[in-house]
Amino acid sequence: MSESKTSGIQHSLRLMKRSLGYFMPYKKRIMLGVAGMLVVAPCAAATAWLVKLAVDDVLIKKDMLALQLVTLGVIGLMTLKGVFRFIQVYYMNTAGLYAINDIRKELYSRIMYLPMNFFNDTQVGMLMSRILNDVGLVRTSLPSLIMLIREVFTVIGLTFYVFYLDWELAFWGVLVMPAVLYPFITFSKRLRKLARKAQTSVSDVSVLLQEGLSGIKVIKGFATEKRESARFNDEAHVYVDVSCKQIRATEQSSRIMEIIGSLAAGLVLWYGGTRVIQGDLTSGALLSFLTSLALLYEPIKRINATNIDLQMALTGAERVYEIMDMAKLVSEKGGTLTFDEPFRELVLEDVTFSYDNTPRPALENVNLVVKAGERVAIVGSSGSGKSTLANLLPRFFDPQQGRITLNGHSLKDYDLKSLRRATGMVAQDTFLFNATVAENIAYGSVSEYSQDEIEAAAKAAYAHDFILELPQGYQTLVGERGVKLSGGQKQRLTIARAILKNPPLLILDEATSALDTESERIVQLALENLMQSRTSVVIAHRLSTILTADSIVVMENGRIVDQGRHATLLERCEIYRRLYEMQYGCAQ
Repeated sequence: MSESKTSGIQHSLRLMKRSLGYFMPYKKRIMLGVAGMLVVAPCAAATAWLVKLAVDDVLIKKDMLALQLVTLGVIGLMTLKGVFRFIQVYYMNTAGLYAINDIRKELYSRIMYLPMNFFNDTQVGMLMSRILNDVGLVRTSLPSLIMLIREVFTVIGLTFYVFYLDWELAFWGVLVMPAVLYPFITFSKRLRKLARKAQTSVSDVSVLLQEGLSGIKVIKGFATEKRESARFNDEAHVYVDVSCKQIRATEQSSRIMEIIGSLAAGLVLWYGGTRVIQGDLTSGALLSFLTSLALLYEPIKRINATNIDLQMALTGAERVYEIMDMAKLVSEKGGTLTFDEPFRELVLEDVTFSYDNTPRPALENVNLVVKAGERVAIVGSSGSGKSTLANLLPRFFDPQQGRITLNGHSLKDYDLKSLRRATGMVAQDTFLFNATVAENIAYGSVSEYSQDEIEAAAKAAYAHDFILELPQGYQTLVGERGVKLSGGQKQRLTIARAILKNPPLLILDEATSALDTESERIVQLALENLMQSRTSVVIAHRLSTILTADSIVVMENGRIVDQGRHATLLERCEIYRRLYEMQYGCAQ
């Protein structure tokens, strides 16, 4: 056996072993399934034996007692087989459902704890496909393996039985049996390869589907429905093409099995028929033997079909464990220090940060001090590094050089949960869950908030009045991403969420830049309530929102070029003066 084949077999065995590990918590169900399999397996040989009795003792000898026994035997055997096959299939498949649920939960949890840079480089549709489609394939791994074992036992039992009946006939019946290895071995590798392509294609379809539905407003805005439909059709056609190849390979394998079985039956019929004519063999014995042979090749064909299911399961396992085991994907880790003290000071010391595969750093040698109670604004042109700086504070990303300290301790010393609960963020891109208004405001709360507390936060965010006008008030479902609300309404709900959270450090990332003038005015009032008596870092697009800030930081190309109050910067900082003149249309 070549080294590549040996490596492939070892890889498959490792995948199978790992997948089976998820079934182990459900040993009782598996044991019941195995018990059912052990009862069902010998039923085929018993069926062949009953056929012999029916022909020789009932049809030829006209034995009434034999007729009664055979009749009871058939009913009893079929009942036994039916009951225990139900036990086998039910308990094995439900064990599979529980197992894939555990895998799906583990994979989703693993993904939830991955750092933000993973999500920057990964398509959501692909992850959805891994969690839903690929994990679902793993479900069949143990049931398929048990089915494989059951059919092997059935083949062994029937092989012994046919040799017991007549070894000469058995010789002709199993003469071509080694040929069944050809489709089993040949098509396994091809089916695994096609299964990988099919799952990749499903993932690509999921990506297009997710993008198309999420970006439907943009698609309609540019009237590109036809183009997007064509893209989806092309990708769907690729999936259909690969699926057709899978069907072709599966059917070729099955039909080859049938041809081999028919060759065996033909040889037995020719040799056995000759002996019946010569009087050396009874018709019942020949019919029983042919029945046994047919029953023998049926499980062989099922072994082939089970192998196909097994290859699909292993393909799904490969793609699932690929996500779980990616070496570069290290879950976010925090320290052991809990942030449970008043905010005193946040310091950035020579901080440099670069995104993957970018030509220059997003931040370079940034130094900044934010003291308790201060309102620090950060301004600059697009791409200057403002939002990147904001994302470093709750440790969505970690700088490659320099360090950030909070109350004298490195951010890495704090456990992530307490650090992020101490940080409130209101961003330009608001996100609401498909839940009620009240649930969105209270999202992420450590303890249950009362309705009065939720309403107080909504009033402070100037959201209470419009909430009462909604069909079910605070119990109104806002739709996916808050689609049923306006931009200003969504922003006020996120502000209410931050007010209820009551964090000591607040980060506002261009929270009003996407709003119209009237909405901005209301949201700005809500933000003033939010920032009151609180340390705030404000990423500003519109300078009108930060003119009274304690300190304004001006950024350009990832560096801080100046820092001061509005009047001072207007006099000495050319970049700030240019930004101000662009917005107000006048020189100062």
